[in-house]
Amino acid sequence: MMRRILLVDDEQNVLNALVRAMRQHLAIPGLEIETYTDPFDALTRCAERQYDIVISDFRMPQMTGIEFLHAFKQAAPDTVRMMLSASTEFETVTKAISEAQVFRYLPKPWSVGDLQENIRLALDYRDQLVEQRRLADQQRRQDGQLSEQELEARRLEAEEPGLLKVKWGPNGEIIL
Repeated sequence: MMRRILLVDDEQNVLNALVRAMRQHLAIPGLEIETYTDPFDALTRCAERQYDIVISDFRMPQMTGIEFLHAFKQAAPDTVRMMLSASTEFETVTKAISEAQVFRYLPKPWSVGDLQENIRLALDYRDQLVEQRRLADQQRRQDGQLSEQELEARRLEAEEPGLLKVKWGPNGEIIL
């Protein structure tokens, strides 16, 4: 099973260190890691690709990690969201958890053991979310509340986010 993690931090050296730690210490076959220093670029990318986990820094010049993860939640609700920050302020942590439904808060600097454990827990949680959605869709289909076409549309959208969304131009043309 392919796993995808998206990392967002305005400091490239932090992203490099995270990728290095994950590649060296996570035994996940087929792991894909993408990094972005600009949260707007990362949000654009999440419309094109599905991720299992997104980890965002709290303090970024373009927007806060809470704002970013809240927007990410709207676009990809099944992606497990995690916050990375040097801040240990209780208010910051609770705001992240309540507003963006952050699964875990990772301190900077992180320990490799904590990183490993939290990634494992996040992937387990992601699998539970996907399975719950599948079972709910299956039940809705059995109850006649969800057609085969709607189920197939959801499957296709999960494989290729944005595939079924048509972008229209001002004159009615389709924009590719």
